[in-house]
Amino acid sequence: MSGHDDFAFDALPGLPERPPQGELILWQGRPDAWALARDAYRIRWIAGYFALIVLWRAGAGFADGGSALALAMGLPYVMLALLGLGIIYGLAWVQARATTYTLTTARVVLRIGAALPVTFNLPFVQVGAANLDLRRDGTGTIALDTLGETRISVLVAWPHLRPGLWSKTQPALRSIPDAARVARLLADAAEARVTAPQVARSTHDTAPFAPVAAE
Repeated sequence: MSGHDDFAFDALPGLPERPPQGELILWQGRPDAWALARDAYRIRWIAGYFALIVLWRAGAGFADGGSALALAMGLPYVMLALLGLGIIYGLAWVQARATTYTLTTARVVLRIGAALPVTFNLPFVQVGAANLDLRRDGTGTIALDTLGETRISVLVAWPHLRPGLWSKTQPALRSIPDAARVARLLADAAEARVTAPQVARSTHDTAPFAPVAAE
């Protein structure tokens, strides 16, 4: 796995350079903005918090002076809540638009970052498992359990990480549409890549070469 964080022009959208010969792009996508706001930015929880504040202030106003005072005391908090939720959704939308996930026949690539673009290359041979968290609307998160001692900074990769796991950060395709189909594509491509035979040729003789099973 490698990180790439310069400002070089992408050879293809979402990729820092053109894929090698024989590597094919199977899928590209980005997070769904609303799903990202819901899952990563917890917009529903924040909306609930604002709702409680509005009810509390409006209720206090109603108790002191009836409907008119309830409206006068509650309305400013309603406006504040709408502004706050709009900002949160805007952050999720910008993050989603700045993200490109790429699945090829050899790896998963995460091109992330609205202010400072960063690319994570995750070859299948360095991925131990993929975990799908599927939502009712078809969106979902595919978290990748990487092998070895490589560590990913939470500050750099968030929100493109498996939620709720702090012992070892796992990069993730976060809140993507049609997540079940993408997970099947990933599983099929990874299995084909890891089990594919490699071709070896000796440079000391001219005998026909034969495939050698990949380790």
